[in-house]
Amino acid sequence: MVHRPPDPELDPRARQLLRTLIARYIRDGEPVGSQTLARHAGLDISPATIRNILADLEEGGLLTSPHTSAGRVPTTQGYRVFVDSLLQVRPLPDTELARLRQELPAGSGTQALLGSASELLSAMTHFVGVVGVPRREQFAFRHIDFVALDGNRVLAILVFADNDVQNRILHTRRPFDASELERVANYLNQHFAGRPLQEIRATLLHELRAARDEMETLLAHTVELAEQALAPGGGDDVVLAGQTRLMGLQELSDLDRLRELFEAFARKREILQLLERTAQAPGVRIFIGEETGIAPLESVSLVTAPYTAGGRVLGVLGVIGPTRMAYDRVIPVVQAAAGVLGQALDST
Repeated sequence: MVHRPPDPELDPRARQLLRTLIARYIRDGEPVGSQTLARHAGLDISPATIRNILADLEEGGLLTSPHTSAGRVPTTQGYRVFVDSLLQVRPLPDTELARLRQELPAGSGTQALLGSASELLSAMTHFVGVVGVPRREQFAFRHIDFVALDGNRVLAILVFADNDVQNRILHTRRPFDASELERVANYLNQHFAGRPLQEIRATLLHELRAARDEMETLLAHTVELAEQALAPGGGDDVVLAGQTRLMGLQELSDLDRLRELFEAFARKREILQLLERTAQAPGVRIFIGEETGIAPLESVSLVTAPYTAGGRVLGVLGVIGPTRMAYDRVIPVVQAAAGVLGQALDST
């Protein structure tokens, strides 16, 4: 995680009070007053001095006072200072790391691993687990077969290097017989197995321009079938788990906000865009409330980390929860899950 330097305007007493107040608020969910801080901050100063420091923190935009309480709660800016410069994050306990490795084993296939990862993130944090699905064209294909169907339709059976199998229906300009389909499949398997889809399509078009006579016919058929068979797949872009865990949380009791949040989960588009913004940033990234730039997510926080395999970023995973989440607990879970998922995909 990239830490920002401590706010130069906060002296050590203000930093300790802010750290203690936010930690108590995350734990209890109640506004925190000066008497509570006098007991728990570990500072030898009077409640009057504490009140003065809290007033300065409120004036600086780090705290706010709910109308119904004499205590204070953190603002988005306060959480940001807390997360970036006051939070102490410990590594994930060995028992929980072992659980991740046990439930995200290599050889499970990409889709199964992604589903398990989102479920695990939700189960271990009690919030929403979210995993961005890698683009299928990033993976090499291992084998392809074609089967003639009725009319101008062909079934393509694609086996990828990560053991994922996809069946795609292709619509062709004319019917193909079994021998033609076999020649095309043999050509693709012989010359292109082990290469990514995007690279194959570009190479085929280049070879077609340079080909002559009989080879040109084979390549023309290959290009027609391969353009559809090896095109980027549809499918889900994001795997979500545990959305209902947010229901009943004190911070998300506004039904209109909760409905907007669940509609954003259903669309997934905005969440995918947010994950993609973090894909090339190393380590853990944290978006708090309105920092997401997405209106339905203004009442929640998102903790993300990219997962990698084969030396390249395949996607981003994370946890969506209330801004009043235990960041010291969620951050190491997300960090460890990204590492274990990447290792499992690398060995698949």
